[in-house]
Amino acid sequence: MSLVFAHLPQFARWVGALPNPPGHGNGDGSGVQVPDPPPSAPPGLDEKVSTLLSWGKWAVLVCGVAGLFICAGQMAIGRKNRSTFAADGATGIPWVLGGLSLAATASAIVGVFFK
Repeated sequence: MSLVFAHLPQFARWVGALPNPPGHGNGDGSGVQVPDPPPSAPPGLDEKVSTLLSWGKWAVLVCGVAGLFICAGQMAIGRKNRSTFAADGATGIPWVLGGLSLAATASAIVGVFFK
């Protein structure tokens, strides 16, 4: 243990000789400015990406309706003597609604990170 403490003054001199890392200026605000350009679509891709996103929204909508139909069917079939099947259908409803809610608010959620 004394070997570690014996080299401590040399280590302190070595660390003190290092320059401050970028962004950690001397307290005078001399940090490095990082560029932050706004997002922009590559030329010619904005329409294609919008089409792809609209197809994705449509697919999520269809899956959400199908999911609610499946949950309703499970609840209807499991009404008599199959209570676990009905319970599975009922517990699936919040998951379907959560997925639809996430899809509906996805652009707003992503937009928060680019403001």
